[in-house]
Amino acid sequence: MKTLLFLFPQFNYMAPKEEAYFKMFGPEDLQTPKMKDDGSRLERKSRLSLFLTKSGSHENVSPNKKTNTTPSNISPEAALQWSDSFEELLKHSDGVETFSRFLRTEFSEENIEFWLACEEFKTIDSETKLVSKAKYIYTVFIESEAPKEINIDYHTKMAIQKNVAKPTKSCFEAAQMKVYSLMKKDSYPRFLHSDIYLRLTRRKGPGATMFRRRSRSCVFNDRGEATTEPSAW
Repeated sequence: MKTLLFLFPQFNYMAPKEEAYFKMFGPEDLQTPKMKDDGSRLERKSRLSLFLTKSGSHENVSPNKKTNTTPSNISPEAALQWSDSFEELLKHSDGVETFSRFLRTEFSEENIEFWLACEEFKTIDSETKLVSKAKYIYTVFIESEAPKEINIDYHTKMAIQKNVAKPTKSCFEAAQMKVYSLMKKDSYPRFLHSDIYLRLTRRKGPGATMFRRRSRSCVFNDRGEATTEPSAW
């Protein structure tokens, strides 16, 4: 007699998530289970699992990854200042974090992360650290198939590739300006109408203006006739 045994990947951290399979076992298999000696295969799976854990997620590559918690200490008055201009928004750390949360909902958080990385890059004085940071930015944001590849034109990308070996503080400036312009003209207006921002300012979205309802109350005059008069509530 053979027993049908289902094997589920959630009980095996090495197995692919989408894999589900079953196997027929005979009585001798159930009585004396043995581990197969397949060291090389196990090692390959272990390495793959470690790689996916470290870099498989789009967010895990972020140099300044933060949680998606909603800031609770931002006053509506402070949040309203962010609507003055995109430049004003970027002056406030809470504004940058809230804007980053919004970009994550649009799967374009790489833009603000690249911009912030460039801002940090321009503050580095050590030549050794400058080279290291330039290579990091290029690997994460610029090169083809990069984990957080930004959308820039071919000529800008090639110029960066040529200069990254001996970088200067301005080697990412053209790409940073293009990404900045994209966020300002495209993402920022949508952010101001997003639920994330409107909840902070306690405003209603477009078309959701509150109107006071008016009702009519019934009043009887001296002759016993019913009349109506408006009342607001």
